[in-house]
Amino acid sequence: MKRLLVPFLALAVSFGGIATAQQGRLKVATVDMQALFQAYHKTKETRDTIQGDVERVKKEQEGRITKLGDLEKEIMSLKKQSEDPSLADAKRRELQNSTQVKNQEYQSLRTEMEEFLKRKDRAVKEQMLLQMKEILEEIRGKVQKHAESEGYDYVLDKTGTSTSQVPILLYTKDATDITESLLKTINDGAPAPAEKKEEGK
Repeated sequence: MKRLLVPFLALAVSFGGIATAQQGRLKVATVDMQALFQAYHKTKETRDTIQGDVERVKKEQEGRITKLGDLEKEIMSLKKQSEDPSLADAKRRELQNSTQVKNQEYQSLRTEMEEFLKRKDRAVKEQMLLQMKEILEEIRGKVQKHAESEGYDYVLDKTGTSTSQVPILLYTKDATDITESLLKTINDGAPAPAEKKEEGK
């Protein structure tokens, strides 16, 4: 998740450009994008949705595991019966054939379950990445609107890291941190949480 929290705001300025612009007394601010992301109401909604999807997949997986366990017991029972020395050859061959069929069914179901888990895992991750990208874009818009209203020239994400996980912003002189101000307004306009229905109603 942290990789998603890369700087979305102004960092594409050359050092020469900054030095020249400083003569005009730039108004610079910093912001903690991670804190805004965690506090944003849509982040919790997305997590709840993803968790619900994960629980549904887990429940379906448990059903498949139970079926595999039942098949395994059935295979062991058939194998044990076929090893009875008192059985006629025809009956032994019948049990051995049944064991082979059940083995094939077991392997097929196991392969299907593994493919199912990979498919669902990929779908959940893609959904999470897409929704988190949309959330970060919305937060970026709120930061930009706040910066424009306050007259800031640049707003820098102090939690952003490079591809090597090294912090991009190491030092800023006379920069104002606007995180607290944004935390107070980040959820303005958010729908009121739905009230839980009382039991029995």
